[in-house]
Amino acid sequence: MQVYSGNGKWITGDQLIKQSDAMHAKLQNYGYNYINVDAGWNDGVDANGRPKPSATLYPQGLQEIIDHVHANGQKFGVYMVPGVGPEVYNASLPIAGAPGCTTHDIAAQPLRPSDYWKMGYRIDFSNPCSQKYVDSIVDLLAQWGVDFVKFDSVTPGSGVSDLSLDAREDVAAWSKALKAHKIWFELSWALDPNYADYWRSKANGWRIQWDVECYCAHDALTNWDSIVRLFPTEATWWRNGGNGGWNDLDSLDIGNGKMDGLTRDERRTAMTLWATSAAPLYTGNDLTDLDSYGLSLLTNPEVIAVDQAGTPARPVSTATQQQVWYALNSDGSYTVALFNLGRTEKDITANWTDIGLSGTATVRDLWARKNLGHFSTGFTASDVPVHGVRLLKVKPRSGAEVAVNDDALRVDYAGEWTRNGGKEVAATSQPLSVNVTDTGTAAPPSASGPSRTNTLDDTAPGIVYTGSWSQSTGRGLGDYGDGVHYTERDGDSFQYAFVGTGVSYITEMDSSQGNVDIYVDDKFVKTVNTGRDSGQPRLTQQTVFSVKDLPNGSHTLKVVKKSGAFMLLDRIDVIQPNLIDPSAVSFDKKAPADVQVKLLRDGSEFAGVSRDGTALKEGTDYTLSESTVTLRADYLATLPLGAAKLDFKFRGDYLDDVHGTTHDGDSVSYTFAGTGVDWITATAPDQGLVDIYIDGQLVKRVDTHSDIRATQQKVFSASGLTKTNHTFMAVKASGDVMRTDVIRYTT
Repeated sequence: MQVYSGNGKWITGDQLIKQSDAMHAKLQNYGYNYINVDAGWNDGVDANGRPKPSATLYPQGLQEIIDHVHANGQKFGVYMVPGVGPEVYNASLPIAGAPGCTTHDIAAQPLRPSDYWKMGYRIDFSNPCSQKYVDSIVDLLAQWGVDFVKFDSVTPGSGVSDLSLDAREDVAAWSKALKAHKIWFELSWALDPNYADYWRSKANGWRIQWDVECYCAHDALTNWDSIVRLFPTEATWWRNGGNGGWNDLDSLDIGNGKMDGLTRDERRTAMTLWATSAAPLYTGNDLTDLDSYGLSLLTNPEVIAVDQAGTPARPVSTATQQQVWYALNSDGSYTVALFNLGRTEKDITANWTDIGLSGTATVRDLWARKNLGHFSTGFTASDVPVHGVRLLKVKPRSGAEVAVNDDALRVDYAGEWTRNGGKEVAATSQPLSVNVTDTGTAAPPSASGPSRTNTLDDTAPGIVYTGSWSQSTGRGLGDYGDGVHYTERDGDSFQYAFVGTGVSYITEMDSSQGNVDIYVDDKFVKTVNTGRDSGQPRLTQQTVFSVKDLPNGSHTLKVVKKSGAFMLLDRIDVIQPNLIDPSAVSFDKKAPADVQVKLLRDGSEFAGVSRDGTALKEGTDYTLSESTVTLRADYLATLPLGAAKLDFKFRGDYLDDVHGTTHDGDSVSYTFAGTGVDWITATAPDQGLVDIYIDGQLVKRVDTHSDIRATQQKVFSASGLTKTNHTFMAVKASGDVMRTDVIRYTT
């Protein structure tokens, strides 16, 4: 709760006691039990450079507040940041419990910032005194009875991912100290997902986006833009949550009615997103002033159970404003959320095949707390409100089949496994190719053929705008489509997911604009200047960023406003894979009917040209110099004109990903309740023997070797099991690589 009194005094002791008592009366029986204090609780340092609580905010001492919180059966949290403060550095104070160490010794030289706000100096953790300084602070917090530490301005992240700021050593030091006292460690904010494994190894939770607050003074706590921008971010992060580490979506401001800044439907959607993401549930509201609807959202036991089950949901697709998210729970049921992020009421359908289910299932509406009946192929929610949601529990009936993808939460990997998404083949695999002999006489115009550029206006439905964006149309300035989207707030961004080999950001350049940060596939690329000197004329449709050498596949462009009065988006150009133009190729129809083709997978499209000039068709056999190969739309394939090699990059795995290992003895296992199990995976020339265990007993050795690579092959099946819990395990016995794709069981 942002509690500003107007005179600089906030989060006072009296306020904290009121919040603790209100939580005890209204929310504690539902599991809410932390009172966490954000920035501003401390004022100055003690004789050893450790933070002191504000005497103004807590005239009776912070200890009295902590004791009151603990007496209410609750836990207490505080806020810290990386680095050592300039005043502490300059004072050269002795570090408690570390004879000979001072706070002057521990700053990295030359002095440089430790955090986004440049409040402190970076610490030199090669000096043993540095860890001892962190230990001394944590020891003090533990003496007070602190149970939770939020660590803010963690980088890479917090708006800086170019490693000019890097707080990973601070995180490691604090993690070590806090674990010794069993104090919860939460990292903030908007952490870089490229370091997700590191954050997971050090902390209990990590913020994945910017602040949810809209900073609309005296108006509201948040707004819809701050909620909807979380969807694409969680689509990136969901695999990293669960099993004791949690994706943090920030405070859940849904309890104070009009002050929340959200409609009723938006408030329920927010609670649903937090719950299905298995995010920490903590509200930013004034607990003394919860309205009845907000209280009902925060205390629905079935929705809280979804959150506490700890299984983050994944989207079927984020390419539409009507999104289906799902999670396979440990009890064999699915959580399914149907989100309408659009501007009109819509019917939304969850198809069972999209979530890995084949067969009939019972459906329960968790918000209505009502059973809806049995459904054989899927469920359609009618007229889901604007920015509204339906939240379902889907329970497969006896005899249904459940496909568990290789990256599902409870698939257990022992050994050294790697995951390949969107490109299928484990990194250690052999090249995948079919050798052919080209006996044709056609002379190709080029070895690569022409590329294709797909231009998207700023209004394209797949562009996700995060923050306070507006649209300007009918400008008459030469913009593409005669309009742009624009924002005035630093930190606002747009994001677009595409399939291709390159992308360009085209916008206006003007003196009113400034720097923007460019990210490709969640990695910081560069900062570009979209401004012009004062007095220079405005320029429209300017390409301010372009990349053309991406591997053919799925990518994401993200652009974040950094400075200037405005940031604009006019259009995005996506470079698609090369496509042969039939009119550009001269075929000798008397020659053998060899295929000379470059195939393109563009969503569900499939394009190409055969020697007789007809379009290639999915699943059709084509003769290649007396050899036959089936070209399918679930492959990306390339045959340079005049070449003698047809290279395939498979995308035929279930959900376009597999896990692979190169070490004999490594294993994959999954525990399920059912009467049968199938193991479905790839077969390939570089694969070998695999031992299959059911409930710890070796039941079969299967051969996953094949002369030609094939995906989604059922290599093992067992039926007639007792209808109890069983564990399937596959262990690598030979071959260069073992891959796993799907474990499918029968309920």
